[in-house]
Amino acid sequence: MAQLVGSDEVDSLRFELAQIGRSIRSSFRSRISSFRDGDHSEYELQWAEVQRLPTFERINTALFDDEEENGTSGSGNYVKGKRVVNVTKLGADERHMFIEKLIKQIEHDNLRLLKKLRHRIDKVGVKLPTVEVRYKNLHVEAQCELVRGKPLPTLWNTTKSLLSGLANLPGSKQEAKISILNDVSGIIKPGRMTLLLGPPGCGKSTLLLALSGKLSHSLKVAGEITYNGYRLEEFVPQKTSAYISQYDLHTPEMTVREILDFSARFQGIGSRAEIMKEVSRREKQPGIVPDPDIDAYMKAISVKGKESTLQTDYILKILGLDICADTKVGDAIRRGISGGQKKRLTTGSEMIVGPAKALFMDEISNGLDSSTTFQIVSCLQHLVHITDATALISLLQPAPETFDLFDDVILLAEGKIVYQGPRTNICRFFEDCGFKCPERKGIADFLQEVISRKDQEQYWYHKHQPCSYVSVDHFIKKFKEHHIGQNLDEELSKPFDKSQSHKDALSFKSYSLSKWELFKACSMRELLLMKRNSFTYVFKSVQLVIIASITMTTFLRTRMAVDVIHSSYFMGSLFYALVILHVDGFPELSMTVSRIAVFYKQRELYFYPAWAYAIPAAILKVPLSLLESFVWTSMTYYVIGYSPEVGRFFRQFLIYFGVHLTSISMFRCIASLFQTIVASTTVGALAIMIVLLFGGFILPRPSLPSWLEWGFWLSPLTYGEIGLSLNEFLAPRWEKVMSGNTSIGQQTLESRGLSFDGYFYWISVAALFGFILLFNAVFTFALTFLNPPGKSRTMISFERYSQLQRKDDKEGLYEESKHAVNDPGNVAGPKTGQMVLPFEPLTVTFQDVQYYVNIPQEMKERGYNHKKLQLLSGITGAFRPGVLTALMGVSGAGKTTLMDVLSGRKTSGIIEGDIRIGGYPKVQDTFARVSSYCEQNDIHSPLITVEESVVYSAWLRLPSQIDSKTKDEFVNKVIETIELDGVRDCLVGIPGVNGLSTEQRKRLTIAVELVANPSIIFMDEPTSGLDARAAAIVMRAVKNVVEMGRTVVCTIHQPSIDIFEAFDELILMKTGGHIIYSGPLGQNSMRVVEYFQNIPGVPKIKDNYNPATWMLEVTSTSVEVGNGIDFAQIYKGSTLCKENKELVKQLSSPTPGSKDLYFPTRFPQNGLEQFKACLWKQCLSYWRSPAYNLTRIVFMTASSLMFGVLFWRQGKNINNQQDLFSIAGSMYAVIIFFGINNCSTVLPFVSTERTVLYRERFAGMYSSWAYSFAQVLVEIPYLLTLAIIYVIITYPMIGYEWSACKLFWALYSMFCTLLYFNYLGMLLVSLTPNIQVASIVASSAYTMLNLFAGFIIPKPQIPKWWIWLYYICPTSWAMNGMLTSQYGDVDKQILAFGETKTVAAFIEDYFGFHHSSLGIVGIFLFIFPVICATLFAYFIGTLNFQRR
Repeated sequence: MAQLVGSDEVDSLRFELAQIGRSIRSSFRSRISSFRDGDHSEYELQWAEVQRLPTFERINTALFDDEEENGTSGSGNYVKGKRVVNVTKLGADERHMFIEKLIKQIEHDNLRLLKKLRHRIDKVGVKLPTVEVRYKNLHVEAQCELVRGKPLPTLWNTTKSLLSGLANLPGSKQEAKISILNDVSGIIKPGRMTLLLGPPGCGKSTLLLALSGKLSHSLKVAGEITYNGYRLEEFVPQKTSAYISQYDLHTPEMTVREILDFSARFQGIGSRAEIMKEVSRREKQPGIVPDPDIDAYMKAISVKGKESTLQTDYILKILGLDICADTKVGDAIRRGISGGQKKRLTTGSEMIVGPAKALFMDEISNGLDSSTTFQIVSCLQHLVHITDATALISLLQPAPETFDLFDDVILLAEGKIVYQGPRTNICRFFEDCGFKCPERKGIADFLQEVISRKDQEQYWYHKHQPCSYVSVDHFIKKFKEHHIGQNLDEELSKPFDKSQSHKDALSFKSYSLSKWELFKACSMRELLLMKRNSFTYVFKSVQLVIIASITMTTFLRTRMAVDVIHSSYFMGSLFYALVILHVDGFPELSMTVSRIAVFYKQRELYFYPAWAYAIPAAILKVPLSLLESFVWTSMTYYVIGYSPEVGRFFRQFLIYFGVHLTSISMFRCIASLFQTIVASTTVGALAIMIVLLFGGFILPRPSLPSWLEWGFWLSPLTYGEIGLSLNEFLAPRWEKVMSGNTSIGQQTLESRGLSFDGYFYWISVAALFGFILLFNAVFTFALTFLNPPGKSRTMISFERYSQLQRKDDKEGLYEESKHAVNDPGNVAGPKTGQMVLPFEPLTVTFQDVQYYVNIPQEMKERGYNHKKLQLLSGITGAFRPGVLTALMGVSGAGKTTLMDVLSGRKTSGIIEGDIRIGGYPKVQDTFARVSSYCEQNDIHSPLITVEESVVYSAWLRLPSQIDSKTKDEFVNKVIETIELDGVRDCLVGIPGVNGLSTEQRKRLTIAVELVANPSIIFMDEPTSGLDARAAAIVMRAVKNVVEMGRTVVCTIHQPSIDIFEAFDELILMKTGGHIIYSGPLGQNSMRVVEYFQNIPGVPKIKDNYNPATWMLEVTSTSVEVGNGIDFAQIYKGSTLCKENKELVKQLSSPTPGSKDLYFPTRFPQNGLEQFKACLWKQCLSYWRSPAYNLTRIVFMTASSLMFGVLFWRQGKNINNQQDLFSIAGSMYAVIIFFGINNCSTVLPFVSTERTVLYRERFAGMYSSWAYSFAQVLVEIPYLLTLAIIYVIITYPMIGYEWSACKLFWALYSMFCTLLYFNYLGMLLVSLTPNIQVASIVASSAYTMLNLFAGFIIPKPQIPKWWIWLYYICPTSWAMNGMLTSQYGDVDKQILAFGETKTVAAFIEDYFGFHHSSLGIVGIFLFIFPVICATLFAYFIGTLNFQRR
């Protein structure tokens, strides 16, 4: 037969036969084996046994392959029998093996599985529920605030807005309404795949959110949306439909499998169990015997509330996530799965894993290669067509083959629907309008460009007639006249018959699980997260042990007697313990805030109610509070020397436990109320201050103004203070009677205003547990009723709004806003006369590059025994000037890894091989000067504008020899080339929260790197997240850059035919980091197509098929396994590989006359210019961050007023030691609390900028010293303002002496204190990997700064082995400066502990402060901030916590 057909046909036939053979073996192996060996009767007996079971047991019982070998057939084949199993008890290995058996090749086996499922259901006449979604006259508009000048949230703009809001003056705030969706109508039908297309900003996400019932309440919505004739308020749309955001939001500590398992558990099984029961019932009557594998699968996915389900293994398989199933998701700092894998995880966890009937998917292909996108959309198509689901999917750059998978298309522009109807008719519609799609042009790309004013003309095909711009409104008018538009209107005019709706089509129940199951599931997840954060809890416990050790050896029992003087030290030690345990709960705040975004996403998806999240979070912290309270009590109680009765030991422990649990509950409550890290930390610091001030120690109850005594009873710490004091000072050893017939204990309690009866101890315990319940109740209610922290109200300038209002109706809002400044056609092709700065063309060569990383812990746990994991295997190649190289491969092939290795971005792992630049070995410092790297994640400072970002990059990266005028012209040219003119004055913002859209952010990344005028440019997925038109703009700009003679290499995932063929060369990689092709593309990609088509078993490419997609499909792992070939080995043995090695060898030698890269300085600008540029950016960022700076100013003003009221005129009335203690307490409180607030609030701000620093430092923009000192210096004016506010308010209210010298000392001491704490916060960020750890270390620092401040235990009483801690604590010097400057020279006589002394003498004797030493104090107050700032500068430059 081989003689009768060609070799290609033989290969093709062999491939098809192999596919058929696999299919038969995987589906019918068990049954054929049974027939062959006469076991069919045994199978029927087993099935009859299952059928005899009661219904409840029958739907949970199936026949599974028996893992034991039953024997062999005569031919030597293994024969497996069946065994009866309970599907609710399947193990992880059983589930994995079963899915591997069902789905070997995703492309074919998944379709076959779904068809078998549908065949079984149809065979017995069971009807599946379906949903038809209609929307009629839907109109959505947003409220915007009009501002003068640039619409930026500066401190001034925000203050004015707040004041006008408070005053509520008519006309004080001007608002405007902007339409997002304008009178749109349509039908999304079940069983049909609908594609939503349109340029960014046209309202796609808004439409998807509106249809899924998840639109923000801040938007005004008109019109009607119905599901099967039911309005959204008549059922629960969040359970009936599923919306997948374009932003991937997951818990970083959890693995992929865990996220899918929890998602499946919470979303439930929908109507699958009812369908399974009905199918089983109907099969039983006529005795139908189903396929055992299909029966087992259907029963296994119908089990409710299981921790791990077969559905999870199925989703992992079809989404290609099985290779990273046990890998943690990770985040910007913690290494985890790739961006493409996160996108697939989002798709799986929010949609496919659940039972939703209507799917609304927003740009699910971002970060995915075209082959993976095709595979996922193909799986969705099978799901929709076979199960009659409803799907509306938004894609930015669908490849032609992906586009062809859809049945209908909705084309959206300017918030209006241009076309809605069958995909097959859309080209005909535009041809009727005069526009035709070229042959080798993707239809989706054509559709997005034909409605664009700039690109429309090229598609006009009536060449004999002049082309005039056809506006969006004109297209809409044409569509309404078209028969498809008329049919749609006619169908919408007929209401949906509700009686036709399946009873299970819509969900009328909010949650899928019972209350108990919800509680159990949330408890398990909370426990899992606590285990993953065990380092945090262990660190806190170790920290507590260290602090307890220091405390007990400071308040040592051998140094304290039972008398009046030492009673204040005992009281101080009790108060300090309260402070420690109270502040120990502060890290709970940042941990809660870090999880709150994921909580709100899952709450909106109706995974669980707020109480199910809140109660486990509270209960599971009880053992931690018990542990930490017991550790503290057991270590300190007898060493400090409290009353020795064992009952008092346990009563003290009970109070500490109550205080610690109250603290955790309070900070968790604050986090839920204020939601953002900056606001929460500010309010948290304010709460600490209020709780401690009113707690009865710093300011005793008798010293409080009578009208503020209620504050004493509302402070949780009051009850801790009362309980501990009564427990200690009512003990027998304190009953020694003094003068006045009162005991020492009673006198001590009276002086503090704590003279209560013994039963008040139990009232205190009850009060503490009452606070715990109250805070947790508020936490629950806040999570239940508060909206998630959304975007701030949009600001728009009067000028921009007027421009939009004046806009002619014929011009589109999107086009006008985007291109108002640009001249049409300014990037239509390669430009002549472009501005080119001088540069040196350079070649990059790399030979035998290997890259290894340590094995992740999860892989070790799964039995992977190797020491290292190899991610790149023997990579050899070259990037040349003037040649645009594409780096491609499936997700996880190692594309970004290779770019990171070549560019020097890796921070861990082992790199082997030879990398050369221009023939010379690569030196990273000089290489950074001539190269740019456009990262996949667009990392920018959020608080500066687009233009400022580009200017800043040019300022620091262009050589100093270029004059400022040339730089400005170059910056403007880059902004114009990348088409950022329309948004040049917009803030960059935070991704997914505010600021630029995804595609604008991507273009800014490219502009920031292009403006550096590099010789070599690495681009990691430059078109990811862009629509077809924006991607074309970017690639034209990139092509222009290449034509100048630069070396450019891009990783790319989903190139259209146009974009793919814009590249000159291709390096194609496969999983494992192996090259399988490296060479030219050729005309119409013929070289690469020919190479793969010459490999036996590879099918031919179809006409007009995207070669990029075809290439990824035919080289997939499943094809390799099916054909028994290894594309990497084929490439290594090819002539192409030998030619490449020869080329690399030639290019690895320097050309004659060339010199190695050399720069006289490490950075393009000198240190002063670097500092000026960094300071300029920081000044802008600080001025535009009201959440940080305005909050600090308001906090300082309010707190100062509170201090002034609490200590009103007490500065003048010093008559005894208690009066002086109260004033000293006020100073101590000011130092500690204002310091803690400044330190806590600076942590998130600097942490955000640190990620930007890593990118800019890798780019060689500046020295870390320049950045650090700019960061340090920019704080000074704001901190000076805070210090002035404090002095202006508190100085006259407390009644300090009016003296220029004393006023200066008050200001100077406060200013230096604020500086120190602020720089301490910066230092802690530079020393720790993330803000959670920084918060824990900060709370540890606060305890030491608190204990050795000189107030709780004064200097003369500190043991000599700890006195050095007193001297290195800046708070002790600040306390010294404040108290001594005010009272160190006062000769007034007071009564102190029964003796008469001057104020100055008492301060010297008790506190150890000397007025003569004020000069030294002033010097040390200055030195401490300088030391912290210097250490911050050193460590921020030395340590790198980014794991790549």
